[in-house]
Amino acid sequence: MSTEPALRHDTSPDMLGVPADPAGRALPMYLNTVAAGFPSPAQDYLEGCLDLHELLIKHPTATFFVRARGDSMRGAAIFDGDILLVDRALQAQHQDIVIASVNGDMTVKRLLLRPQLMLQAANPKYPSIEIADGMEFELFGVVSSVIHQLKR
Repeated sequence: MSTEPALRHDTSPDMLGVPADPAGRALPMYLNTVAAGFPSPAQDYLEGCLDLHELLIKHPTATFFVRARGDSMRGAAIFDGDILLVDRALQAQHQDIVIASVNGDMTVKRLLLRPQLMLQAANPKYPSIEIADGMEFELFGVVSSVIHQLKR
């Protein structure tokens, strides 16, 4: 019998909610890319329409949104107030960013499976959370995308 805490994957939507309407709205998608270095001449060629639900949500019935609070994940480009898309259908792997509950407290952290089970912050101001035998630990899902608004 193993003494390591088991990774439990919760599939119940009642704690954090599931989007009520998984159907998205398609928006125009331009064929040309936008230069992030030197500017290039703009062109008005439409590639088609882009449905953000289709692009971002692979498992609609297993996906929920949650808002990040605090600065413990800023090194992973997750900032206070960002909206996280969390997919409960994905199997959490080493170094995934996950939503988890530790002793009843919800958190977003990087999951480390080796050399031991722990949740790691992406800010040196915060210590890692080592998951020891006897602790209540539950995974709620893997963060698949972050919505970060530049202007609020």
